[in-house]
Amino acid sequence: MNAREILKSHMSKNVDISDDKFEYFFSLFKLQHFKKKDSVVAFGEMVDKEYFVLDGCLKTFYVNDNLKMHILQFATATWWASDYSALYNNVRASVSVDCVADATTLYISSEDRERACREIHEVETFLRLRANKGYIGLQKRILSLLNNDARSRYEELIKQHPDLYNMVPKRLIASYLGVSRETLSRLYQT
Repeated sequence: MNAREILKSHMSKNVDISDDKFEYFFSLFKLQHFKKKDSVVAFGEMVDKEYFVLDGCLKTFYVNDNLKMHILQFATATWWASDYSALYNNVRASVSVDCVADATTLYISSEDRERACREIHEVETFLRLRANKGYIGLQKRILSLLNNDARSRYEELIKQHPDLYNMVPKRLIASYLGVSRETLSRLYQT
């Protein structure tokens, strides 16, 4: 599938949108390719775009004062990524997004996204539903971190991203799960 078809298929799971309205919405996106290790959003910069992943993998992460990386999200095909606090509040990024594996994305500027929401009800509905699902996913992730053991968190991650274990370095999966690389190896072997 090409970029247009991937985005249209993704949207059609939540809203019915006419071809004319979709074409206008799609015209607001730009295609961008990233190589492994490229920065998509850097900590401290102003953010005015969000990215829809067509293929590859991005990670959203935070590095604390002790230089420990905490991975908040992996974004694979049909996932979205940005620093949403920075994007919506017009502040500097508090997290970073970079490329774990070569990736192809579509991005839309904040200004174009807001214009599309004002002009096309279906786009506004789609983006609201997507935001709601993102909030629910984040809540589930926090509850999983609070309540589940490492094995359960690992199984949830692999269910959500089946190809992730073969796509990204194991140290990143361990970081996402909040376990050591050695613990991850034991989880994978059993």
